[in-house]
Amino acid sequence: MKKYLIINYYVYSILALFGLVLAPTVTPGQNRIPPDELYGPLFKDVQMSRIFPDSKTFPDCIPLYDAAEILDKYGRAKGEPGFNLAKFVSENFSLPKTLTTNYESNEQLTTAAHIQQLWPVLTRTPDDQNAGGSLLPLPKAYIVPGGRFREIYYWDSYFTMLGLRESGRDDLIESMIDNFAFLIDTYGHIPNGNRSYYLSRSQPPFFSLMVRLYSEMKGPDVLKRYLPQMQKEYDFWMQGADSLTRPYTAHRRVVKLPDGVVLNRYWDDRTVPRAEAYREDVELAHQAQTKTGATPEAVYRNIRAAAESGWDFSSRWFRDGKTFATIQTTEILPVDLNCLMYHLEETLAEAYQLDAQAELSAQYRQKTEARKNAIQKYFWSATRSYYMDYDFVAQQYTTVYSLAGTYPLFFKIADSRQAREVGKHIRLEFLKSGGVLTTLNRTGQQWDAPNGWAPLQWITYRGLRNYNNNGTAYPLRENWLALVEKVFKNTGKMMEKYNVSDTNLEAGGGEYPNQDGFGWTNGVYLRMKSSKK
Repeated sequence: MKKYLIINYYVYSILALFGLVLAPTVTPGQNRIPPDELYGPLFKDVQMSRIFPDSKTFPDCIPLYDAAEILDKYGRAKGEPGFNLAKFVSENFSLPKTLTTNYESNEQLTTAAHIQQLWPVLTRTPDDQNAGGSLLPLPKAYIVPGGRFREIYYWDSYFTMLGLRESGRDDLIESMIDNFAFLIDTYGHIPNGNRSYYLSRSQPPFFSLMVRLYSEMKGPDVLKRYLPQMQKEYDFWMQGADSLTRPYTAHRRVVKLPDGVVLNRYWDDRTVPRAEAYREDVELAHQAQTKTGATPEAVYRNIRAAAESGWDFSSRWFRDGKTFATIQTTEILPVDLNCLMYHLEETLAEAYQLDAQAELSAQYRQKTEARKNAIQKYFWSATRSYYMDYDFVAQQYTTVYSLAGTYPLFFKIADSRQAREVGKHIRLEFLKSGGVLTTLNRTGQQWDAPNGWAPLQWITYRGLRNYNNNGTAYPLRENWLALVEKVFKNTGKMMEKYNVSDTNLEAGGGEYPNQDGFGWTNGVYLRMKSSKK
């Protein structure tokens, strides 16, 4: 079956060059409906049959006919003798396009020079507004991470922008922020990525940091320009807050605590397998049900909420700190998410002040102060001397030490004593020869040891620098930069993640192989390289 699809793909590509392929005949608006909903039993059958080696391939395919027509044909054909599912898919869908370029890595270049040449390779032009498939068209150019990721991703993009700023690509930063503003205006929030199957969830809310970054380049009026979208982003994350009346009750992404404060958690509105990891999620749900008795619906929601966190997957979300079957993401208040919401409230307060709306500015300054106090109350563990996630159902700290605990330093929420204590943990436990570990646990998940990820290297480095803990920050910087440079010289690639414990081994674990490209590694490398001691 796979061989047939590969042959069909090349035939399709050749025909497309000569304009001999029919344009997709898709009903307008269908690209807003997730493909698992749109194609129902066909989608399930394809994903469970392992036709494609990557579960993300079929959700990214482009239909050649209207969904109703495809389903009608499938209903009539699948019962016929000799029916071939792979052949049916190839006749009704085109495989997602892979952008081909003539670019070849030159390991003789410096890493920074390589990245400068790589930006155009990772740049996508504005999308065809009439394109079929699951892609949500964006009006302006943007950077994709690379590898299997053919679309823009929310929190990746902030760290990519750090490097674009170093490269003088103000134009791309602006167009990407405009794309996110467009997504907020169109869908009410920024989805995980610009795919219909990502619409039910977001990712860590870095939009206010993007706006702040651009305002540092172009002036404070930028804050006013994107004020409406920042407000909509805030409303999305805080939806239902006013309806909570009792302590430890929750609605979507908000949780009420005993002193009246409302904090945030990760969430997803759907309780079905993720379209882009359908078979894997079904198998995980079965394992969890067997081991813990959890319902598939609960497992799917917790998996999806973890995907919204960007840390998919990590022992942070496991009840026992090691076993995927115990995933409980929606029961956890994450320290990093609430620090990001603190920054959003802080930025809204300043933007309203600039916009001469003093009353609203004062309201958000009060919210900022209340959240800062709550972060200190609910996330600082005096016994551990570290910022921990909080299990609001069990009403206790979780047990997993992670780099999420450095976010209060990044946002200057910690006091000097707390910063010193966090710094000790980083120096003695997290810091390795290639940078800092994501967590201290080895579970086989990609957001655990021994892996290190570019965004968390930057968050941790800047957090330490904010409190003049240069004795730990500088070795982190040097170790990380050296590892990235070493891998580039050996492979010609910038990787999505790295093994920071054993710098002779490639990072691994998780849902898919290590990806190269790679947007946020490029961005963090350039920004960290230019950071002065």
